[in-house]
Amino acid sequence: MAAKTGLPLQMFGRRLVHLRSSVTSQNISALRLFSTEKQPEEAATTEQKASEASPEVEKLTKELAAAKEQNAELLDKYKRSLADSENMRNRLNKQISDAKIFGIQSFCKDLLEVADTLGHATQAVPKEKLSGNADLKNLYEGLSMTRASLLQVFKRHGLEPLDPINQKFDPNQHEALFQKEDKTVEANTVVEVTKLGYKLHERCIRPALVGVSKC
Repeated sequence: MAAKTGLPLQMFGRRLVHLRSSVTSQNISALRLFSTEKQPEEAATTEQKASEASPEVEKLTKELAAAKEQNAELLDKYKRSLADSENMRNRLNKQISDAKIFGIQSFCKDLLEVADTLGHATQAVPKEKLSGNADLKNLYEGLSMTRASLLQVFKRHGLEPLDPINQKFDPNQHEALFQKEDKTVEANTVVEVTKLGYKLHERCIRPALVGVSKC
């Protein structure tokens, strides 16, 4: 009985193994078929999505390029505006500084006439008569002291005389009234000063009236 019972069990086990192998082979074939069928569908879907996204990407790329160009243009305008503002600020500061320094220019020019008059008055006094005339001497000394005090005031405010005797003629600081023969100096040398010039902080506000040597 045991032998008879074992034979059907062995046969049943073999059929079960065969059935499992058959099912596994069918499943693998089905999976391969399914995979083969799905790949073209997925590829088509991917290509469709790429074709649909391409115009959107192109549009965004153009918008990005336009935004970058606009940003560069605005940045350039901003830098130019800053440069213009800085230049204007520097010009205004210089104008304010010049106004502080040269604001007294007109007033100085008027006082120069006073200094010239005092100079002419002291030069007109005969030096040989000073010792014999006390009143004339006192007047001369008073005029000299007044002129010297006025020149000190000029100097404190940056106003200084220009006496270009024996200097090379400079059209920016001298005004030639005549030419004079003088072989002891080079041509275009100042040999005579008719009226002193004046400069205010290195700016000539009145040229010296001079005579120069001939070429």
